[in-house]
Amino acid sequence: MDEEEHIDKEASFDGDDLEKLTKHVKGLLDIRDRTYGIPPKTYVMCFVGSEAVETFVREGIASDEADALHIGNMMLNAGVFHHVQQAHPFENKYLFYRFASDEDHGKVARQPDGSTVRWADFLLPLTSAGDPGLVLQPSVPERDPELAGMAQENLEACGVAPLDEHNTKFLDLLHPKAWVDPQPKPSYNLVVIGAGAGGLVSAAGAAGVGARVALIEAHLLGGDCLTVGCVPSKALLRCAKAAAAVRHASQFGVNIEGDVSVDFGFVMERLRRLRASIAPVDSAERYANQLGVDLFIGKGAFTGNNRIEVNGKTLKFAKAVVATGGTAAIPNIPGLKEAPFLTNATVFNLTALPRRLAVIGAGPIGIELAQAFQRLGSQVSVFSRSDAILPKEDPDAATIVENALRRDGVTFIYHVNFRGVESNNGKPPVTIVFDQGKAERRLVFDALLIATGRKPTVDGLGLEQAGVEYDARMGVVVNDRLQTTNPDIYAVGDVASRYQFTHMADFGARLVIRNALFFGRDKFSNLLVPWATYTDPEVAHVGLYEKDLNGRNIAFTTFTRKFADVDRGIVDGEAEGFVKIHVKKGTDQILGATIVGSHAGDMISEITVAMQSGMGLGKLANVIHPYPTMAEAIRQCGDAYNRARLTPTVKGLFHRLMAFKR
Repeated sequence: MDEEEHIDKEASFDGDDLEKLTKHVKGLLDIRDRTYGIPPKTYVMCFVGSEAVETFVREGIASDEADALHIGNMMLNAGVFHHVQQAHPFENKYLFYRFASDEDHGKVARQPDGSTVRWADFLLPLTSAGDPGLVLQPSVPERDPELAGMAQENLEACGVAPLDEHNTKFLDLLHPKAWVDPQPKPSYNLVVIGAGAGGLVSAAGAAGVGARVALIEAHLLGGDCLTVGCVPSKALLRCAKAAAAVRHASQFGVNIEGDVSVDFGFVMERLRRLRASIAPVDSAERYANQLGVDLFIGKGAFTGNNRIEVNGKTLKFAKAVVATGGTAAIPNIPGLKEAPFLTNATVFNLTALPRRLAVIGAGPIGIELAQAFQRLGSQVSVFSRSDAILPKEDPDAATIVENALRRDGVTFIYHVNFRGVESNNGKPPVTIVFDQGKAERRLVFDALLIATGRKPTVDGLGLEQAGVEYDARMGVVVNDRLQTTNPDIYAVGDVASRYQFTHMADFGARLVIRNALFFGRDKFSNLLVPWATYTDPEVAHVGLYEKDLNGRNIAFTTFTRKFADVDRGIVDGEAEGFVKIHVKKGTDQILGATIVGSHAGDMISEITVAMQSGMGLGKLANVIHPYPTMAEAIRQCGDAYNRARLTPTVKGLFHRLMAFKR
């Protein structure tokens, strides 16, 4: 059987796919009464495991023995059939198995609620445990109402600089200069537009399960995370943290003779070198030659419901994924477009440290880079129209971060009304003209970083031709299964999500593969979303905030442990910060948590695992943590919960019991 026939046979299992597959398999197997053992015993209506494996391979249901065993065990786990004595999984042996339908008068396998068992029922679920009707995704600030009218950074125009050995290696891997597109196949199971985190995971995951996949990227494979986001920013932050550690080493009795200097050129060269060393994982060569994905480097645009054109070639698809992400939004400040400014797409091209740096925007990107450049030697001022930084975070956590940045020397200017930006014919320095409800002020800077949010990349994709609804401000419109208004097209990542994180693009892509290719019914709203902002101290969060719980009228209790009361925090000199955990009132079900501290991004995963698995805060108290660690604060919150359960009545009973035993 050739590949086309095999794909067509699999594609025929639509709708109640497992029921159809069951019927198909039963028609192929030799099902009859069989006798075995001493004394002999007769088993009615059975088939033999080894014969079934041979049939699966011969009929093209499976590609080989291992595939046949995998399919058979999935059907067994779904309750379609079982070993006659319930003693074995599905094996390639002379073992007898019986279909559940033959024991239930011809009915197919059913779930406890009576519904038909589907393929989606035995694919590993991505949903969280706990109350099925309780959504644990927090509210996040709405995108700027003016976003639709803002200009959008063009990544292709930003370029990659300087063209040293590291960046040329980087470009050769992610956008080969002489790339030759493949000839399009007659049709694809999946076409993916955009090779950032969401697109790469979609393409690799689909190809990994045998789908024929095409991937289209107009700029650099790897997307924001690798090229202008997570990877380079964390490399920069690590150098800045080292500089701060040296400056403050005297608190540990380590005295540095002379001034501490930062070699900014070396810092940026290290960034470029490390970024290039990570790039092979996302490279064109890997996706095309190792994963078997048809890679097209160019701009793709839909020309119909199931067609897309790239570089003059038409690709036909059964399903498609839009994963074009977003880029920096440029606010409508008079004179800004004519002035030199940086965004996350260009700041990592710097080779010289700006002496005075202005940052417009007080979200995670702006605050992380503000602290980094301040520690590396710039004098940084952060401008914000509001009255606080990190607007989506717990206010107590944001205050701790702001105080830390102030100690580093960062200046904050709040309640800003921008009048304009001035420059010398598009060259630095730049002057920011503003007021704060009073007289006009003017401040001069050597560089200006714009970090006011991101705008989804939807223009030029031909979404109208495919019947895909979208909005310039909010991006592609999707339902809870990440399906667009064209049922054959899905969207993941920053182009469609309010949670603009690499890990959410990753897990959104996994959800799409299940829903688009395997008839899954997974919901994005069931995903548990942790995140971290990598300032020093870090802020990490998962689940609901206090404001969400109050807004949804959910009764809750909060348990907080300050690192000032944790031995490891004290001896490390990192006593600022806390662990704050919210539980449903009267229970130990964890509804949300915030950690602010030097290792918050790593620590939040313990709480996320507990929430995902349905493990309560009381049980976390019974998990032995090595002493001394910062994570003890989580266990100590569990201890506090258990102590809170000791009501006066219970305490009285315990006292009487102890008195009786004396």
